[in-house]
Amino acid sequence: MPSLENCFTPFKTDISGISIPEKFTFPIFYEPHELSLIATRELQEYLEQPQNWQHNFWNEKTGAGEAAGKMFGVLVVQNEKGELGYLSAFSGQIDGTMDIHPFVPAAYVEDFDKSYCDGQFKEFTKLSHQVTTLEQTPEYITALNHLQKLKEEALILLETQRKKHKLQSRELKAQLKQSSKTLDEQELKQLKALQHQQHLNQKFLYREYEIYLLEKQQPFQVIVDQYQSQMEALTTQRRQQSLDLQDWIFKQYDLLNANGERKNVLEIFNELNLGAPPASTGDCAAPKLLQYAFAKALKPIALAEFWWGKSSKSQIRKHKQFYPACRSKCEPILGHMLQGLDVEDNPLLINPGLNKTMEVIYEDEAIIIVNKPEEFLSVPGKTIKDSVYSRLKELYPDATGPILVHRLDMSTSGILVATKNLEYYHFIQEQFINRTISKRYVALLSGVLENNEGMIELPLRVDLDNRPTQLVCYEYGKSARTKYQVLERREKETLVHFYPITGRTHQLRVHAAHASGLNAPIVGDDLYGTATNRLHLHAEFIKFIHPITHKAVSFKAPAPF
Repeated sequence: MPSLENCFTPFKTDISGISIPEKFTFPIFYEPHELSLIATRELQEYLEQPQNWQHNFWNEKTGAGEAAGKMFGVLVVQNEKGELGYLSAFSGQIDGTMDIHPFVPAAYVEDFDKSYCDGQFKEFTKLSHQVTTLEQTPEYITALNHLQKLKEEALILLETQRKKHKLQSRELKAQLKQSSKTLDEQELKQLKALQHQQHLNQKFLYREYEIYLLEKQQPFQVIVDQYQSQMEALTTQRRQQSLDLQDWIFKQYDLLNANGERKNVLEIFNELNLGAPPASTGDCAAPKLLQYAFAKALKPIALAEFWWGKSSKSQIRKHKQFYPACRSKCEPILGHMLQGLDVEDNPLLINPGLNKTMEVIYEDEAIIIVNKPEEFLSVPGKTIKDSVYSRLKELYPDATGPILVHRLDMSTSGILVATKNLEYYHFIQEQFINRTISKRYVALLSGVLENNEGMIELPLRVDLDNRPTQLVCYEYGKSARTKYQVLERREKETLVHFYPITGRTHQLRVHAAHASGLNAPIVGDDLYGTATNRLHLHAEFIKFIHPITHKAVSFKAPAPF
C-alpha cells in the first residue's frame, strides 16, 4: 500500500472574498457552497484534460470497455497553516485501482494486506474451477442427459396413463348410470363394488408404473446426485469464504471522525442493527475524502459530489450534476465520521409543509377532495407528522374517516381523494385497482420534445442502495406505463399532460428523466434532474364513480405554474 501522499490541491481561483461556511455540508441533502462549486469546476477542468486512464466514461466504441460514468467528489479543507484548498476523490476504482494521484487513496488501513485478498480470490477461482470441472465431467453429463430424457419420457407416459384411466372411469360411470335403469338393488350394489375395485386397481397400477419408471431413472439419479452434492459443497464453501473475506475487508475500513475516534464498517452497521453492509461500502467518494482529511489533520469545510460521464442504463445520472451521498452505504458510516464537526441541520427533519395551506375543494357525505400544496406530505412520515391525513383528522374529528384513497409524492401538488368511511374507501379503491380511474397530471419538462404524444413503458424498482429513488429494471422491475401529450413548447422547456396507466413510485419523474423515456427531467426534480423552487408536477384532474350516487364525478385543480 502506498503511503498517504499529499493530495491537498490549492485553489487556482482567487477565493479571498468568499466567506467560509459556518457549518459543514449535510451530505444527504445539500446545495453546494460557493467554495465547493469552485473546487468542482477546477476538478472538472482537470478531468477534461487527456489522462492515461483506460476507463471509458463516454463512448462504447472507444475500445476501452462499455461506457460507464462515475461519481467524483471534492472536499474543501483548511490546513494547519489556515490555507484553503481541496481534496478530490472518485467512487470505487478506475482501471482496477483506487490509488491515482491527485485523488485521495482508499479509506482502508495503511497496512491493508492486499496479498491476503489476492490469496482468497485465487482460492475462490480454484473452487469455481473445481465446480466447472465437475460440471464438465463426461460421466456426469451422460448421466444427466439420460436422466433428463427418462424424466421427460416418464411425464409423457404417466400423462397417457392418467388420460387412459380417466376415460375408463367415464365409461364405468356411464355403464353404472345405464344399468341403474334395469338392475335390481342387489345387482346394482355388486356393480358399484366391482367398479370401486376397478378404480382401486387403476390407482395401484398407476403407482406401480410410476415406481417402475423411477427405478429406470435411479442408476443415473445416483450418479447425478453424487456430482451435484460435491458441487453444492464446493459452492457453499466458496460462499462462506466470500462472506468471511467481506467481513475481513469491512474491518480494514477503520474510519476516523473529527474527534479522532475509529470504528470499522462492520462495527458501525452492527451498532445500528443494519445487517451486513452492502458490497463496496466505504469506497464512495465522501468517506474517502473525510478519512484522508482526518488522517492528515485537515479541517473539512464543505463537500460536494457530482456525476462524470455516461449514466448507467438503470439509473438516471446527468453529466456534471451534483448528487447527495448514497443512503445505504454512506449514510450510516458518515453518521460516525461527521461526529465532532458542526454540521448543517438535516433539512429532511424540517417540516416542509409549515405555513402551507391545504385547500378542500369539494366535500359531501362520502368524499373529500383536497388540493395538496407542493412539498407537503400525503400521510405522516417517520419524523414529520404534519400531512394531508393529519390535517383532515383535525378538520373532521367526529368522522370514522377520513381515509386517503391514494397518495401523491411530497414534492407533487394537486388533487387527492379521501373518503369518510371504510365502505366508501373500498368502493373507490377498487376503481384504482381495476384502473378505471381517469387521472391527468401537468408537468413542465426541461427540454423540448420532438413528438406530440406517445407512450412510455419502462419497468421500475426501488434503488436498494439509495431509497426512495427508482431504477429502470427489466429483470425485477414492475410494469410502468405512462401516456403523454404535448401542450406547449417553450424555448428550452415543454409543458405536457401525463396520463399514468400504472401508479408506481416516482413513475412520472423517472419516465420523464430517463434516457429511454423522454430524456427531459421535470423542472425542479431534485432526485432525477436539477432542483429549483419546486417540482413542476401537478395532479390536475381526476374522474371516478361516486360511492353513493354511482355516477361519474370529476374534479380539477389548475396547475400553479
